[in-house]
Amino acid sequence: MKPVTTRAIIALALPAAASVLLNNMFRVIDQFAVQWLGVDAQAAVGACTFVLIAAYAVFSSVAAGAGPVAARAVGAGDDASVRRVVASALTGALLIGGLALGLIGITAPLIADLVGLSGGAAQAMTTYLRWLSICGLPLAVAPTVDSIFIARGNTRMVMWIQGGATLLNLVLNPLFIYVLDLGIGGAALATGLAHGTMCLVGIRILLGQVRPPRADFRIDGTLLRILRVGMPVASNTMFYAGVYWALMRVAISPLGPEVNAALGIGFSALEGFTWPIFWGFSTAVSSLVGQYLGAGMVDEAVATYRKAAPFLLALGLCAAALFWFGAVPLTSLFSDDPGVLAQAVIYAQVLAFSQVFVAFEALAEGVLGGSGETGAILRWSAPINLLRVPLGWAGAFPLGLGAAGVWWAINLTTVVKCLGKWSVVLRGDWKRREI
Repeated sequence: MKPVTTRAIIALALPAAASVLLNNMFRVIDQFAVQWLGVDAQAAVGACTFVLIAAYAVFSSVAAGAGPVAARAVGAGDDASVRRVVASALTGALLIGGLALGLIGITAPLIADLVGLSGGAAQAMTTYLRWLSICGLPLAVAPTVDSIFIARGNTRMVMWIQGGATLLNLVLNPLFIYVLDLGIGGAALATGLAHGTMCLVGIRILLGQVRPPRADFRIDGTLLRILRVGMPVASNTMFYAGVYWALMRVAISPLGPEVNAALGIGFSALEGFTWPIFWGFSTAVSSLVGQYLGAGMVDEAVATYRKAAPFLLALGLCAAALFWFGAVPLTSLFSDDPGVLAQAVIYAQVLAFSQVFVAFEALAEGVLGGSGETGAILRWSAPINLLRVPLGWAGAFPLGLGAAGVWWAINLTTVVKCLGKWSVVLRGDWKRREI
């Protein structure tokens, strides 16, 4: 492999950022499209955000492991191992995704109750989740397809696939929701069909490039190896979603549906734009770190994150400015309800103060994830995220800050997580990690 260059990082990062942004767009599109169904529908979609993150956590048990394992094989020039990883990962994604979606459909009313919704908002959330459980299997498989393309250094393909899915989703959402009068269920159906179409395109291209034999499509030691690397990341993401479920139950939902809707707008529309850009650079770093470690080029793995750091600093500062100065015009695109808008602006302007730390946390996770040191991500995320529940409740009620108290709890814990993960990166044990 050639020594790392800034140009190589950007060439991977920009398409990766675009692809993650486009992948997140289905939540933004849904949040925008259902606004004419009322506050209950917006609150339901906002609350579903964290259910979908929990579902993604399950899906990422395969995707997060397939990426580093495939990148090591690519870096080592081991084509046979790449074929085994592709076949085993797709098999695991289909099996685990199908089981998870079935469980979501069965327990949809319970999930709505767990996050503290009631009445029309709970009914809308149940409807959305049940439709998604029927047509959402592509959402389970797509992350694995994307991670393998990225591990092979082909982030452009992921961008085109996600772009196609986004365009289809934009067309199908109003058709299903309003023209065919399917309501909030139409938003879920549009998402499933749009991503399903493009996921099939991605699988066909991937299989055409790698050509794994049929015998490799099985549950075997390769899949277990993938899951061993991916499970800490999946557990971390699941824990993250669970923390927000708890926050909604004890602090956010008691403040009213306007705060639930504001969370959905802020998280999906604002952070749904900035976080993918951070994660695009994180993804590029992860791919290159995995490949360089597979090739035995440790110094180049270190140089990769050092060259990426100035970009993350600049992006974090830009995100902070966007959240602060763009809060009113951006959130106004998603609702004309005065109560929702007021709460969404508070969310954006408070979270502006942590965006640089969010950016550098993403960079640290790129290094640790690419090396397979995923356990450190879990250790420095799960316990700190859990603190958001008591801190958020205390800020909202005993301290009397309302929703702003919850958002400041998120800021504080973000800083702690970022510093903890960088302590692991700088210590350097990940350089010798075997997977």
